[in-house]
Amino acid sequence: MEINKRTVVITGASSGAGRAIALQFARRADRLILASRNMKMLEEVAEECETFGAEVKCLEVDVTDYHAVINLAAAADEFGNGIDIWVNNAGVLAVGAFDEIPMEVSEQVLKTNLLGYMHGAHAVLPYFKKQGKGILINNISIGGFLAVPMGAAYSASKFGLRGFGQALMAELAAYPDIHVCDAFPAFLDSPGIQHAANYTGKYLKPSPPVYDPERLAQAIAKLADQPKKEKMLGSVSVLLRLSAGLFPTLTQFVAGAVIKGYLKRADPIPTTNGNIFAPVPFGNAVHGGWGIPGKPRAHRKYIAGMAASLAVLALIKILGK
Repeated sequence: MEINKRTVVITGASSGAGRAIALQFARRADRLILASRNMKMLEEVAEECETFGAEVKCLEVDVTDYHAVINLAAAADEFGNGIDIWVNNAGVLAVGAFDEIPMEVSEQVLKTNLLGYMHGAHAVLPYFKKQGKGILINNISIGGFLAVPMGAAYSASKFGLRGFGQALMAELAAYPDIHVCDAFPAFLDSPGIQHAANYTGKYLKPSPPVYDPERLAQAIAKLADQPKKEKMLGSVSVLLRLSAGLFPTLTQFVAGAVIKGYLKRADPIPTTNGNIFAPVPFGNAVHGGWGIPGKPRAHRKYIAGMAASLAVLALIKILGK
């Protein structure tokens, strides 16, 4: 087992997808370096991971601080005598009309979601090149293909990440054993939207169907075993990508209409910065309570409806030419 142990760095590991990813690698008894702004929650995750036989080191890291990420990579290299896998996962969300969200909030979304991933890649690539091998996994989301109305900064960060990942893949073509893998999950049953900065004045919840973060964790663990450039997670992510590619204007219109319709009906709540500038003391589990953990069947009616709509639209487009 010691020979097969890998050293895995995971950012944003204290809750949601990051926590699920940490536990997934822990089940393989890997050597984990868990990073987050919330040290208390990290230590709780570490205790869970250690029950599976994993060696765990926790570091309080804000990925917007490049020097902190550099120190994270150095600590990981020392802890594991090299770094095998780096999972960029830390992310935040701000929801509301772009001009009504303070610019410093939007800037922080970009610093966390885009620059945070770039900091991680910049910190770990020298170790990968020195070793001649390594796997960088970017958890991006379907937001890399589908613009989110009322989430302009989030969309900018995710579209930017997709371009960043593709550029790195081309740049590292001369290093066959250094892999960059981009994951694009659909909406997850995680606490992310509960932690979001909310300037809509309305209670937020994710649009169904939502996927179990455990599925994403399993997919990322598989990427660590069998690296590939891109992984779409869930049929919904594939259908949304196709829709955005084939019918960008219509898809944007429908997405905007759905969000505006929901906000008209949603209950009012005060505005909040959420976890944009500091971690929140609640909702740090893997699941957010939006779905049924491990139950993909609940998605079938949504998937069937989306597939049928996409097929009709494609036919209309073909006949209209």
